[in-house]
Amino acid sequence: MDIIIRNAEQKDYESLLPLFRQVHEFHVFVRPDLYKENSTPVEKEYFESQLNDVTQHIFVATIGNDIVGVVVMKEEEITDNSFVKARKVLVINSLCVAETHKNRGIGKRLTKYVFEFGRSLRVDSIELGVSEKNTSAIEFYRSIGMTTKSRKMEIILN
Repeated sequence: MDIIIRNAEQKDYESLLPLFRQVHEFHVFVRPDLYKENSTPVEKEYFESQLNDVTQHIFVATIGNDIVGVVVMKEEEITDNSFVKARKVLVINSLCVAETHKNRGIGKRLTKYVFEFGRSLRVDSIELGVSEKNTSAIEFYRSIGMTTKSRKMEIILN
């Protein structure tokens, strides 16, 4: 099994839709109060705008001609002020491995690639958000050395 990681291209959109749906459907399932059912959670125009934005990066993992994983990231600059120090962060907005290819090392290969990419950008850290209900993702991120930085909490009033 030869896994190739490369930059996403416009022609990848249709092949990526099932992965975008997989992520979105999980969110709809665990938080239907926040997320809408939508068979096209990432519109083609939005995907293309991400590809054209120099601060956003999308990598795909392929086996042969099949896209089996994707990671979507954005560079963020935190400016120095009286409260925080200036930092450059690479934020992972989405990471997905096709259900049919989980537990084959694809997620680890993608994240290792992202970590090296982050080093090449000279970012101070790589960060992401993960649902508390996504216990398998939390365990995966811990297994690759990530730690909890902060936690968002809520009380639902209606």
